[in-house]
Formats: sequence, C-alpha cells, structure tokens
Amino acid sequence: MKINKLYRLFTLACLMLSCFCNVAIAQTEGTEVKATVIDEQGNPINKVNVFGPNGIQSSTDVNGQFQIKLLSDETVVIQKKGYESELISMTDLTEKITLVKSAFLANEDDQIKMGVATKHRRDIVGSVSSINTKDRLTYDNTQWVRDYINGLMLGVEGSANVRGLGNAVFVIDGVIGRDPNILNMEEVEQITVLKDANSVALYGSQGRNGVIIINTKRGKINKKEVNVNVRSGIRTPLALPNYLGSVQYMELYNEARNNDGLDNFFEPSLIEDFRSSTNKFRYPDIDFYSSEYLQPFVNSTNVVTEFSGGNDKSQYYVNAGWTGNEEWVRTNSDANAGTNRFNLRANIDFKVNDWITSSIDGIAIINSDKSALSNLLSAGTTFRPNDYSPLLPVSMVDTEANPELPAQLEAAGIFDGMLLGSTQQFQENTPVANAIAGGYQNDVFRSTQFNNSIDFNLDRITEGLSAKTYLSFDFYDSYKLSIRNKYRVYEPTWEDDKIVALTAFGDVDQKDLTENVSTNGFVSRLGFYGLVNYQKTIGTNHSINSTFLGYYNSEKRNSVLQKDIDSHFGFQLAYDYKKKMFVDFSGSYVHSIKLPEGNRGGLSPTLGVAYILSEESFLKESNFVDYLKLKASGGIIKSDKGINGYYLYGEDYSNGGTFNWADGQSSNRRQDISQGANPNMGYEERIDLNIGLEGYLWNSLWFEFNYFKSDLDKQLTFLTDKYPSYYNTFRPRDNYNKNSFKGFEIGANYKKAINDFTVSLGANILYSESIATKRSEVNEFDYQNRVGRETSTIFGLVDQGFYSEADFNVDGEGNTVLNDGLPVPGFGAVLPGDLKYKDQNGDNIIDNDDRVAIGQSSSPFSYGVNLNLNYKAFNLFILGTGQTGGDAIRSNSYFQVNGNDKYSEVVLGRWTPQTASTATFPRLSTQTNQNNFGTSTFWLYDNSFFKINRAQLTYEFNEALSNKLGMNDFSLNFQGTNILELSKNRDIRQLTIGGAPQFRSYTLGVRMSF
Repeated sequence: MKINKLYRLFTLACLMLSCFCNVAIAQTEGTEVKATVIDEQGNPINKVNVFGPNGIQSSTDVNGQFQIKLLSDETVVIQKKGYESELISMTDLTEKITLVKSAFLANEDDQIKMGVATKHRRDIVGSVSSINTKDRLTYDNTQWVRDYINGLMLGVEGSANVRGLGNAVFVIDGVIGRDPNILNMEEVEQITVLKDANSVALYGSQGRNGVIIINTKRGKINKKEVNVNVRSGIRTPLALPNYLGSVQYMELYNEARNNDGLDNFFEPSLIEDFRSSTNKFRYPDIDFYSSEYLQPFVNSTNVVTEFSGGNDKSQYYVNAGWTGNEEWVRTNSDANAGTNRFNLRANIDFKVNDWITSSIDGIAIINSDKSALSNLLSAGTTFRPNDYSPLLPVSMVDTEANPELPAQLEAAGIFDGMLLGSTQQFQENTPVANAIAGGYQNDVFRSTQFNNSIDFNLDRITEGLSAKTYLSFDFYDSYKLSIRNKYRVYEPTWEDDKIVALTAFGDVDQKDLTENVSTNGFVSRLGFYGLVNYQKTIGTNHSINSTFLGYYNSEKRNSVLQKDIDSHFGFQLAYDYKKKMFVDFSGSYVHSIKLPEGNRGGLSPTLGVAYILSEESFLKESNFVDYLKLKASGGIIKSDKGINGYYLYGEDYSNGGTFNWADGQSSNRRQDISQGANPNMGYEERIDLNIGLEGYLWNSLWFEFNYFKSDLDKQLTFLTDKYPSYYNTFRPRDNYNKNSFKGFEIGANYKKAINDFTVSLGANILYSESIATKRSEVNEFDYQNRVGRETSTIFGLVDQGFYSEADFNVDGEGNTVLNDGLPVPGFGAVLPGDLKYKDQNGDNIIDNDDRVAIGQSSSPFSYGVNLNLNYKAFNLFILGTGQTGGDAIRSNSYFQVNGNDKYSEVVLGRWTPQTASTATFPRLSTQTNQNNFGTSTFWLYDNSFFKINRAQLTYEFNEALSNKLGMNDFSLNFQGTNILELSKNRDIRQLTIGGAPQFRSYTLGVRMSF
C-alpha cells in the first residue's frame, strides 16, 4: 500500500511538472532578435545552437545568422562544440557575436568534475579516466552504473577495483562514500576514475584504493528537456544446477554404502518401483530447478522520466523512475511478487545574489522485494528427489472406502486441487508447503539523501578568489514485513495408487491477521566540506590555482556504539606555463581516531608534472600528431582504511576464571588479556609512482598508456616471528606487512567516418600484479612462505590422481591397508578411488606441510573491447570484457559432494574399479571424507574468460518524423546481455548454487525526448 501511494505521488509530480513545461512552452510573446555569429577571424559559423528561455531554440545558417524571440530581460546561450560558450542578455546582443575557439581538450565537453574540483581534461596531471554519458545512453542503454563501468573505464578491473588495489571509494555528487547501486544510468552525466596518488590526494584517507566519481545530471540554462525511457524484456537462466533424479540417486547411494562396507539402504524392488511407476506422487522425482517450480523466463520492466530546464537565475532537474522484476520461482502469486524499485531525484541550482549561488538536491528511493517464506532455490540444494511429494492431488484420495477422509479434506488447506505433502521425518519442515501456505515476507529498503552547496564568488575581495560549502545527509534503513500463517501438511498412505489415509502434521490452517514488522538496520551519514579556491593568471604565460579544503564525515549504524569518522584537510597548488607545462602539488593532512593519541595526524604529500609535447614547434604543425602529453606523479597516501576496528592500539582485559588460594579458603577472579598494546601504531601507507602519456593521432585515434607502481606498506598484522606461540593472546598489532603492486594500462579508441558510415573501436587493457614483499613468517619450509608470491596465491595439495587397487594389500586380519613405501595420509584413512597427493617435503606423510602454491585467485590481465557501428539511422554497439591468469576452487557441495550431500551430475564421473582410467570424481562414500575435499589442484580450475556483456541495435527516427510526433528525438532499441562467453570452464563460471541464476536478458526499449 505504501509503495502504491509513493508511486501515485511520483506520477502526480511528473504530470504537474509536465503541465508546467507545456504552459511555459506556450509563451510566445517577445521581440524578434537577429544576430550573426563569427569566429575570431570574422568568418561566419554555421550550425551554432542558440538556446532561449522556455525551451525556445534556434541555430545559425551558412551565413552565421540566427533569429529568436526574447523578452527585454532574458538571456540566450550560444554554443557550438569546439568553441567557448557565451551567455548574453538581450540588451547586450549585438549584430555580430564572436565565439572563441577552445584549446584542444579544453571545451565544455572536456570538463572533468573531480568531486571537489573541476578541471579541463587538458589541465589534468594525474592518471584520470572519464566518460560522459551524453548521447552514449542512446546506443548503450544499460541501466546500472557498475555495468557501465565494467569494460569501459581504463584501469578498473570489474566495476570498482582500481589497478588491483581493492575497491575504490565512490564519490557521488561530491559526497564521499555513497552507494552507486541506488543509481540508474539515466541519472548519470559523467563517471570519472582517479587512480594515482596525486589525483586522489584531496580525498585523504578514503582515497587509498582510488576514487570513482559519479556526477548526476543537472538543469542547464535555457535548455528545456523532457525525456522518457521505457524498457521491457525477459531474462532466461544461463545455467541451472543438474541434480540426479530419484533412481540414479538411490542406486549411487547404495553404491556409496557398499564402498563403506555397509548394506544397501534402498531395496532394489523400491528402486524398480521408482523406475517403472507412472505415479509420480507415490514415487516422486522432485527437482526444484525444473519447469514445475522455476519459470523458464521472467519479465523485467524499467521506466524512467526526466524533466530539466531553467534560465540564467535558476535551473532544475527531476528524475522519476520505476523498475520491476519478476521472481524466478512460481509457487504463490501473492508471495512471489518480485522486486519493485521507485526512485525520485530532484535538484535545483539558483542565484541568491550577484556573488552567491546555491543548490539543493533531494533523493528518495524505496525498494521492495516480496517473496515466499521459503527459498526453493536454496532448498533445492539439499532436498533429495525421492524424499516425498510436496503436493498431493485431492483426486487421488479415496474418500468412498475411507469415511474419515472427507472430514479431513474439508478442514484441509487445498491449493489448486492439491494437499501439502510431507512425511513423519520432515513434518512441518517442508519448503514447498511453507512457500505456498506459509505467508510472505517483504524486504523493504529506503534511502533518503539531501545535499546543499553554497558557492561564493569573492572577486570583490580579490579577483579569482572563491569559496564553497557542501553539506550532505544520508539515511538508509531496511525492514521486513511478513505474514506467517499456520498450516497443516499430510503424509499419505498408499494402496493401489490411491491415498487411503492421511497423517497430519502442524497446526490447523489459520491466516495471520497481523503484518509483522522487524527492523533490519539503518545507516545515517552526515558529511561536510568547505573549501577556498584562488585562481590567477600572471601575465599571459603563467597561471596558478590553489585550493584549501576541510572535510568531515560521520557514519552511524544501528547496534554499533562507535561512529565511523573521517576528517582531513586537503590542499592543492597547481601551476601551468602557457597551458603546456603543468605542476600539481597536492596533499592532505588526515586525522584518525583509530590510532593512539600522538599518532592520529598524518601528512600525505604528492607531486605531479605534465608536459604537452605537441605544443612545441617541431610537433605543432604535424599532420600525424594532433596532441601528445607526457606525465608523471608520485606521492604517499596515509590511510586508516585497512585498520578494521577501533582501540586496536590498547590492551584489552576481561574477567577470566577463578582461582583459589589460602588452602581454598579464598578465591579471586583472573584478568585475561586478549590484545597487547602498541602505543606506536600508525597509518598504513600507499607509496605511489605513475608515469604515462596520452595522445591523439591522425585526428581519429586516441590512446593512453600508464605504468604504475604502488606499495601498500605498514599494514597491521600480528608478528609471528617475534613472539612465541604461547604468547599469542599478548601480541600487539604492528605496522609491518607490505604488498607491492605494479603494472600498466593501455587504452585506445579509433573513430572514423566514411560518408554515412561511422566506426568506433575502443579497447583497454590492465595488467596488475601484486606481490607480498614483507611478511612475518615462521614456516618450516620455504615453499610455504608468502613473501615473493602473488598476494592472492592459493595454497593447497598437489593431487597425483586416484589411489588404485594396486596401491593396497590385505593384511592378516582382512583389512585393506596401504602398501609400504607410499606416503601415509594425514587426513584420514584412504581406499582405492581416493585422491593421492604429492609428498612435498619427503617425510613420507601427507599433511598440511605439503601444501604449496597451486594458483592465484586474482587475474593479472583484464580487458575490455567495444565496437560502435553507425550507418544512417542504425547503430550497433557491442561490449566485451575478459580476464586471464586467475584460478578458482570448486568448493561448494554441488562439486565437492561429501558424505550425505545431495548428488549432482558431477558424481557420474565417480571412481570405480571399472572406470579407474577415466574417472573424474573420487569414489562415493556416505562418510565425511577430509582427504578428498580439501583445497588441492584436483578442484582448481582456470577462471579465465571472454564474454560479450551486451549488444544493442538502435534505430533513430529522422528529425522530420520525430517533429510530426511532437518529439525532438525518438529511437527504438533492442539489447541483449550476457550474450556469449568463451571460457574453458564456462559451465562452472555460469552456475549459481542456492540462489537466483545468472541470466541472459533480451530487452526492447523506446527513448523519447520532447
């Protein structure tokens, strides 16, 4: 009900705003104004856009002339790509207006909003990647920010990991630490990644792993827009678990029992009944991943509307949207409503007076996920196919020969002609019955965000001086609404495929008349920063830009006493000479309450230099090099982000057990210590170096290269080589561990137009290796040391195949024993068909000392490629991503079927004496086997892949037809995601066990602009 009210509120707000827009458009009074736009040489400029108030637009003709109707106090925006825009009031309009050509990478489209500062791409010294969503969303209509980052942003592995250092901090509209998952891409104007120390310095401690900045859309002066984007499609599973049916399960379980020296558990006659009977309710074969329970596809719908506009005094932007996804499991139409997400974002920028401007942002999001009380996708991993039939047809109940049954049926809950089934063993522990009759649960997440900025133009004090304050407040909370009904389940008694008796379990069917509410938690965050900026040009060749920043952020979580607090001062001094040589000295002084008094402050200095080589005379007139910049930066970032907790520097005492003294006449309680003190605990440090170049060649090829080296030093750890093991509880934490990251990133984009055909091809490659360069280790064998190895190294045993029957003999007591001379297993007794491991240290025992480096979980190489083909009104966009060099372990019960685990398809390759040479799985056993299912090369697999993440075909209707329909732009698109994957182990990678499946989607979309 609350969701419906909110949706109505959104709809009403959108309609009101739409009416306001229409009324404004109707304003046609004013004076006709004519002018000519020329360049600095006096040449007329064609196709210059002129934007008047209330959505009125015009453009220049081949003679540079335009005309537009204005009121006496109104202004126009004159704009063309490659030129500096002009904002001119009607009283200042002259017959000729001169536009100044922008320097390369220094026009409005090249402005990079770096959170607390804005620079042109040309002026940036550090390693920064940025992408504007304007126009791109037409042909790449994905809706989630993380999907957009993955594969398109240079230097990012996946959607958040910058250069392998770890997950970067997100900065959304200048607010550090906001969650990008609550955004849809229609709200986003620009995404920027700050990678090197010089770029992230102003973000203090939180910028240690890099910064990903997202700026949402805002209203533009005299640019009135109404945009609607509607997408609807289906999702189909990429892969589903394949568990064995009843007959195979029972046969193999008997085999496992026999391997353990035990008798059959299932009688052969019963197995034959399951094989031959047509009564699937008496002899069930249950699979929760079959079409009986799981939908072959689910629907997904997304609607987003945008309204923006304004004049030179105020600008507004509103985004309202709804996203709905169906549930995969179909058991109860009321409970399985799926997810619904409503979002509303609005902002306004306005002038307070001639020297103060301000902005206010408000965001409200509500997300509900309504589902049954039982998750059948999870239950399907343990529910055996032969256990019982979850549903029993009423039509098979023999009421004529059993007079007591009609009364039972009268009182029973019947669902589509079915009773809820169970057995004496499971009774009410029945996932299907709970899903159908148990009620529902609705997980609701709400997010409210508020920002206010105030900008001060302090030219009246001294030219180039400005200041800004920024206040933000976020509140996130989640709660669960649930109805929990009482219900009965029934165990049938069968005779001749008829149910002749029903044994009931559980309470009498009763609806829960009260909707229960439970709180899942909340997070509240308060942030503030203030900055002073001074910018001055000295003469014609020298410019300086200095910034001083103060930042504070506090975050409170429910049930957590200690707030998370981040605070720092930031500073930046940038100098450029003739806009071709740049020097940037940036840093921060950070403060952390996680550290002891006296060590809570830390200075993070960085320095960056850049030189635009193409400005020199020997390249300036080159037909080959249009732009070439060399850059280098380095610095130290001090951070407490790796310190996971507070008061880790002090001793921790607690009451222990009691002890007696004075012959037992008196007793005292011991004081136990669980943490030693380290009053010298300090910050972790990122020591960073970046060397790169970027350029533009042949007026069609953009490229960028960066070599980087980062040391994460002084990481907190317990020193094992300094203290003996009996001193464990007294050990303090020390700043000791060190990891070294180094690698390179290469990005390129080629764009060429030939008549009506345009091709754009982009690619980016990231290579990053992380080496453990310093550890406190006391391993007996060097091959177990972490130093010198990749930080994500996987340690395990090296398998040498299966034990064969020839590896054993029978002793005098009839026991099967391992032959002399073979290493003795240390993880339990073994038999033929168990895994055999390599004895690494030659002690003739297989134990933990034989674990060696067998792989690494991180992929050193990651890459993305994108292709955009445009022919007249058609556009085809394709994005692919890949990784190589990483490994993973098949570790869940689907692949490592141990003991009484449910049998999946993998056990069909089990070892038997007959399949010894072809087996792909150890022998079956009903006993827990520690030998076979530890980490080893047997379970290791190559996690490399290349996949087509998405492809979209777009058709844009021509301007004439769009105008006839009352639109500025109109396009249709068809998109597919997860289209293709090339991978040696695709079947493993695409399989999700116990949760919603990975999916391929097909979506039809319509985009309209008014």
